[in-house]
Amino acid sequence: MSKYTIGVDYGSDSVRSLIVNAENGQEVAGSVFYYPRWKAGKYCNPSKNQFRQHPLDYIEGLEFTIREALSKSPDNVAENVVAISVDTTGSTPVAVNEAGIPLSLLPEFAENPNAMFVLWKDHTATQEAEEINTMARSWGGEDYTKYEGGIYSSEWFWAKLLHVLREDAKVREASFSWVEHCDWIPALITGNTDPLSMKRSRCAAGHKALWHEDWDGLPPEEFLVKLDPLLKGLRERLFSQTDTCDIKVGNLSPEWATRLGLPESVSVGVGAFDAHLGAIGGEIKPYYLSKVMGTSTCDILIAPEKEVKGKLVKGICGQVDGSVVPGMMGLEAGQSAFGDVYAWFKELLMWPVNTLLSSSAVLDETTRKKLIDEISSAMIPELERQALKIPIGESGVIALDWMNGRRTPDANQLLKGAITGITLGTDAPRIYRALVEATAFGAKKIVDRFIEEGVEIKGVIALGGVAKKSKFVMQTVSDVLDMPILVASSEQACALGSAMAAAVVGGLYPSVLDAQKAMSNGFDAEYQPDAANAKAYKALYEKYSILGGFIEQQTNK
Repeated sequence: MSKYTIGVDYGSDSVRSLIVNAENGQEVAGSVFYYPRWKAGKYCNPSKNQFRQHPLDYIEGLEFTIREALSKSPDNVAENVVAISVDTTGSTPVAVNEAGIPLSLLPEFAENPNAMFVLWKDHTATQEAEEINTMARSWGGEDYTKYEGGIYSSEWFWAKLLHVLREDAKVREASFSWVEHCDWIPALITGNTDPLSMKRSRCAAGHKALWHEDWDGLPPEEFLVKLDPLLKGLRERLFSQTDTCDIKVGNLSPEWATRLGLPESVSVGVGAFDAHLGAIGGEIKPYYLSKVMGTSTCDILIAPEKEVKGKLVKGICGQVDGSVVPGMMGLEAGQSAFGDVYAWFKELLMWPVNTLLSSSAVLDETTRKKLIDEISSAMIPELERQALKIPIGESGVIALDWMNGRRTPDANQLLKGAITGITLGTDAPRIYRALVEATAFGAKKIVDRFIEEGVEIKGVIALGGVAKKSKFVMQTVSDVLDMPILVASSEQACALGSAMAAAVVGGLYPSVLDAQKAMSNGFDAEYQPDAANAKAYKALYEKYSILGGFIEQQTNK
């Protein structure tokens, strides 16, 4: 009888569950749930870079997707599911009480954004991030950012929680501890949400919370209190030990076994971040850069620890032993906006359509809606068709992809995007092409930084929505990097990677690499760089770099 595992992938807009045959990686059934509160724009304020998510979106989505995926599966699948593992966006922490309940699940905080999960893309804590960086370099002791690329980001754990503690006295008084999304879901479904005993992800802690074995866990109390007295006593209510994704948290609690329609014998694994488990699902191997290309990008590289031990790569999102594949060093980088750049431009162009057609007296309501939907769905494909006709460099338009700040290299969430070289002859396809090129140039900055720091890049593996949907974007990135790019076959590589980790947690394979080898789905596309295009892009890349330097200089004044 075949055995099955379930990978649960929490993204920015939705959660998806994937049931996988653990013998061969066959994707049996899946389901996607779009967060209703998030979709309605609740608890977010984009003008302030505030992005919060309610835990009910996560809970409802988990139950719905697993039950629906099981309903699409053969009758014997549910009883033969052996394990579940979860990946999430990150850093996405939440304040919890002594029982480990997110404060927003309590009636008095049900509508308070500060009591909700602070999504990875929330940049309200830029001031706190800068204070952490300044303190780390000047306090007279260890620089606790040295394994985080030397720069702490407002997208990460300590900056976010400190910002909330400062901003909201009621949340501060009610909070006992803080928990990452990828830690809370496994704790919830195994029935142990005690913040002091729940298992914490090595991936999340090492890359985002300044955890490292060199200083026995988190930064010491002395450092934290010097940063802000509000942090006094918090360290002892957090954690010191972390675990990799091959470790079991426990079994499904009776309540959650019933809610999900699964046996109580199902094992639950330690969680991790989406891109890290996605790298596993996308067949990452040493010195291959795995790029999850969606709303943002997260770039993951693994290397044998003995080959990179003692080598500190500056300006990235951390290097953590076992954060991806246990036993190997995991290195993370990424772009704060990738597909979001294209989505922003689409929404910009759609403004008159949405605004004026919606109030048009010429069309009836049904026709208006159909027309708006038709234009919206055709917008990006048509921009790509027209952009393909424009020779590289012909338009003179150069764009900068920092619309959501810069994650790497050298995190700075205060930076802004830019578009230059516009004339009266500049049209939408020319701007769109420049935006696509900008995101590709941003990707090249990351590759260049790894190489400059002595880390070899043997190849690139792409996964995620953009990688699967846009040949134009992928060919542009290949040309700019002047490197071939393999595209993972699975539409749900992150969920597949979680299912692989679950297969180890459930005792079906001795290691993550063994599970990966047995359950991988291979690649369904390969992009080869065009030599002439690669040469042409080198000149544009220089202009992109000059523009970036100017914008950064002006921002820092």
